[in-house]
Amino acid sequence: MTTSSSPLPKPVPPPDDRFAAELRRFGPLGVFAILLILFTGNISLGPIVLPVGGVLVMVWVRLSRTPWREIGYVRPRNWITSVAIGLVFGIALKFLMKAIVMPLLGADPINWAYHSWAGNAALLPAAIWTCLAAGWGEETAYRGYMFERLGKLFPPGVGSKVAIVLITSLWFALGHYFNQGLSGAEQATITGLVFGSAFALNGRLFMLMCAHAAYDLTALAMIYWNLETRVAHIIFK
Repeated sequence: MTTSSSPLPKPVPPPDDRFAAELRRFGPLGVFAILLILFTGNISLGPIVLPVGGVLVMVWVRLSRTPWREIGYVRPRNWITSVAIGLVFGIALKFLMKAIVMPLLGADPINWAYHSWAGNAALLPAAIWTCLAAGWGEETAYRGYMFERLGKLFPPGVGSKVAIVLITSLWFALGHYFNQGLSGAEQATITGLVFGSAFALNGRLFMLMCAHAAYDLTALAMIYWNLETRVAHIIFK
């Protein structure tokens, strides 16, 4: 004689697990998180810039229980080497953009959005903080977070990576258009393509954060010491 047994009920995940899963999905909660992060970005309080978008990405990672490596937070193989490569990469890229690329695009050598930094010692601490905050916050949001989100939407493959690099670069450019105009958007598009391509190849953010900060600090040095026009005319008189 045999007896039938009813199937065991499936375990119900705890509420925090369900909340984390909804944040990772693309339903109402997940889409709201994406829009909140992408449209927040950096917030200016007078001369102080707060990388709120980057902070919100950190909150999202913790609440959604996403592994840190998914947004590019991978421990460097060598910290000193990564910092050195990032510094050289960022400084060289800024000089390349200022002396060759932007003049070819017909850009004004003066970045008027930040020209108030020129010789302004009182603003220098806030300006340095802005460069460091952008290096961390923008790479975290535009590269780490957006690559993770779009990577879940697109199928794996080279074509998808190319599309993600293009989309994130255009969004990065749009974020710079409103305070720096067309030339700022052009510059952000190119730097976004460079940083995005590097991230697509190695999936590590730390070196790119250093490069981004070095790029912005080099730009700050050119502005502060009134070297923008001189650097822009090194090759094209």
